[in-house]
Amino acid sequence: MNLESFQTRVLPVKNKLFRFALKFVGSEEEAKDVVQEVFIRVWNGREQMNEVQNWEAWCMRITRNLSLDRIRSINRKQTHPIEESFNVQHEALTPHESTEIHESMQRINQLIASLPEKQRQVIHLRDVEGYSYNEICEILELDMNQVKVNLFRARNAVREKLMKINAYGL
Repeated sequence: MNLESFQTRVLPVKNKLFRFALKFVGSEEEAKDVVQEVFIRVWNGREQMNEVQNWEAWCMRITRNLSLDRIRSINRKQTHPIEESFNVQHEALTPHESTEIHESMQRINQLIASLPEKQRQVIHLRDVEGYSYNEICEILELDMNQVKVNLFRARNAVREKLMKINAYGL
């Protein structure tokens, strides 16, 4: 791999890598460090790049592994608010509607953060980042059934908890 192919194949996914790392480490500075280390590892391993079929998934896997290593080294688990991953701001919303959406997104973010790690990773990759099932399998090194089961359980857990919260007092 030369510099040009690195710039055209690897650098365009830096925002996705950053968001993914941010979900793990919870700090923008830590996430930037992780992404920078991913780029260093990819560049240093450029001789192996001819064997890689899906560059983006390979970079995401490295990001996941480095993020987990960083979490273990600092021994903390924190996520960043999900509303920053979704652009839910809309000009025509009233202040009441805007506040309601913000509170709902905070609730959903808290519910996702309370999920087991695999479920949290799978729901983030699928529903926030928009990866296909096959890409998630490759990134997380899971088989298809595990991805589908974890996604199903994560969505159900979030849905059930939201229903309990919204049905309170009825």
